[in-house]
Amino acid sequence: MEGGGGWVVSDKGYMHFLFNDGDAARRALEDAGLEVLSVREVLVQKLKQDVPGQLGKIASRMADAGVNIEVVYIDHANQLILVVDNFEIGKTVSDAWKAGMV
Repeated sequence: MEGGGGWVVSDKGYMHFLFNDGDAARRALEDAGLEVLSVREVLVQKLKQDVPGQLGKIASRMADAGVNIEVVYIDHANQLILVVDNFEIGKTVSDAWKAGMV
């Protein structure tokens, strides 16, 4: 497991785990009796830790492109993990951010 987070909505607990192999993780979790709602691709960013406002800036770029961030957290390697509602557009924004174009 590379990272993850959890939250409660309407008295139900939800978790998001980050694995290198989502399908293998799904099988292991289901074998342990846990319900897996989905396996999704994530966007991974390495933000400039010495520059304030990085999260807000990339979130604004996502919003400007019409992408909603559904889950956000930092993994064990201090990388920003984003789960978005439109992976393809989000990846375009993320790739442009990485390339310094936005």
